Amino acid sequence: MTQAVPIPLLEPRDGVPDVVTDERALLEAAAALAAGTGPVAVDAERASGYRYGQAAYLVQLRREGSGTWLIDPAALPDLSPVHDALADVEWVLHAATQDLPCLAEVGMRPSRLFDTELGARLAGLPRVGLGAVVEQLLGLTLAKEHSAVDWSTRPLPDPWLRYAALDVEVLVQLRDEVARLLEEQGKLGWAEQEFAALVAAGPPAPRVDPWRRTSGLHKLRSRRQLAIARALWQARDALARKRDVSPGRVLPDAALVEAAAGAPRTVEELTALAGFRGPAARRHANVWLDAVARGQKVSERELPPHTLPSDAPPPPRAWADRDPDAAARLTYARTELADLSERLTVPVENLMTPDTVRRVLWQPPAPDAIADRLAELGSRPWQVDLVEPVLRAALDETAETRAAREAEAAEAAEAAEAAEAAEAAEAAADDEPSSPTPPA
Repeated sequence: MTQAVPIPLLEPRDGVPDVVTDERALLEAAAALAAGTGPVAVDAERASGYRYGQAAYLVQLRREGSGTWLIDPAALPDLSPVHDALADVEWVLHAATQDLPCLAEVGMRPSRLFDTELGARLAGLPRVGLGAVVEQLLGLTLAKEHSAVDWSTRPLPDPWLRYAALDVEVLVQLRDEVARLLEEQGKLGWAEQEFAALVAAGPPAPRVDPWRRTSGLHKLRSRRQLAIARALWQARDALARKRDVSPGRVLPDAALVEAAAGAPRTVEELTALAGFRGPAARRHANVWLDAVARGQKVSERELPPHTLPSDAPPPPRAWADRDPDAAARLTYARTELADLSERLTVPVENLMTPDTVRRVLWQPPAPDAIADRLAELGSRPWQVDLVEPVLRAALDETAETRAAREAEAAEAAEAAEAAEAAEAAEAAADDEPSSPTPPA
């Protein structure tokens, strides 16, 4: 049987609406959405890689009976009238964690939601991007050529607005198909717990020492170089914030790390570095040199440590040396969880986050307290029900029992190999032609 060819989704059924840019139109949109029925499809477009931060530059909404609305948060930074209109309505988003923070910045927070990307993961779909899930479940194709454009551009080109409207065109329909699939697999309750956790999570906590996320920072070996990198990162961040551009457009991470390692003292030394030969880098040469100088002046006592203090377990590669029994517990649990993941067609990281598994097995509680510990670490009830028995069994594993099990498995493999070889030899002997009987 030939597979059906996906149908391109080229135009919104109601056409591309005008962008809402004033208070009167915003109130009209809110009233229309409030009068609609069923869930509301929600999406947001950011200018990642172009502008400073992750602000929304377009918000798209569609609800049965109200049509599609495109709203400009740059012109209307307070979208609370829309939030109020949808206070008790289920939101449908794809990859909600990407959009919820920027929506919260403009006053929009769901009271309940359905995440089609997360639902697709739990349903075991092989690809979970929006275009892929729409194609798999609805037989439609979405164009994605404008996914990485600069959405802070004004006015927004018509092809971009068409793309944005299409992103919410079939999202509620997709939600129903994902829910049906989850219901068939007995996983809808799991998904609902995950969605409730997303709503309850609130905004992420500010990162400690965000400069440490600089790509390539591991190449810096001394604490002095780290101090210079921190000063350069702070100077770049301030400049990017002032200009409202992505920090990487002001100075790439590779150039920042290169300057921290080389510690240039003059414009000539700075511009001799590979990352500072362009006009944009030279334009702010004094900013970078001042930052290097500040890093050089940091006292020995105030130099940043190579790593931040953490209550997290050590990296798994170090467990065998530091605690062989803990390493055996982790190996057992990983094997069992991988098997459970395959049987349930749920990604192993969705069954339980690796960090949670490591925390429980590095400093294990009493067997009867594992469920409470998992809940304390943020695991949902469905995850606890499935994973707690695995971790409880893992507590019985030691380096000695693991070695014995591996030896037993090796012996069984050798015996099977020997038996297979014997069968092959016997079969070969049976296939050989018998020698003719010599004449009398």
